[in-house]
Amino acid sequence: MSDTLIKHTIKTASTLTAFALVGTAILAYIFIITRAPIEASEAEARLALFAQILPHQTYDNDLLKTELMIPPNPLLGNRTPSKANIAKLGDEPAGVILEAIAHDGYAGDIKLLIAIRADGTVSGVRVLTHKETPGLGDYIEIERDDWITQFNDESLAKTATQQWAVTKDGGKFEYMAGATITPRAIVKAMAKALQFFNENKSQLLASKSVGEVQPSKD
Repeated sequence: MSDTLIKHTIKTASTLTAFALVGTAILAYIFIITRAPIEASEAEARLALFAQILPHQTYDNDLLKTELMIPPNPLLGNRTPSKANIAKLGDEPAGVILEAIAHDGYAGDIKLLIAIRADGTVSGVRVLTHKETPGLGDYIEIERDDWITQFNDESLAKTATQQWAVTKDGGKFEYMAGATITPRAIVKAMAKALQFFNENKSQLLASKSVGEVQPSKD
């Protein structure tokens, strides 16, 4: 290899390295200056969603700062750690907001956000994400239908376990004709989430800071 070719190769490599370093620096800078606004926007959106299922007057703490990580648990359907936000009123436990996933939806996973009061009753629930058929399965979204509100004030104490099914299967909960699989999955996920709450109530409601729920040994 001639000296000229060697010099050209070194120059090209140096130029590419310089461009890579500059590009990395720019990306790092953009990440730094946009991280805070993005996090603030995500926190605002999450709090707005919380407000739909847990009225502000029922708690007085910062929900985002009273948070637990829930290890994978079959009752919640979370295959990776998920968040639980604990509500307090006057330093007394008021409830918890859990994430749950129904894996048996018609078109895949249905992710739920469920607020449960300290007495074990449902304050509210919303569907976070789903892949159900547009126009048929999307009635589970509060923006399109009030179907999801039938879980409000429900509990395992109020409704026996065997009644946690759609009316077509002999249960209590209504469903949309022609779309039975989706509501079946949600009803089942709700019952399991309430069971999780009952089994882990003492740990969930005792939380005052970020931590992790350990599986119940009961």
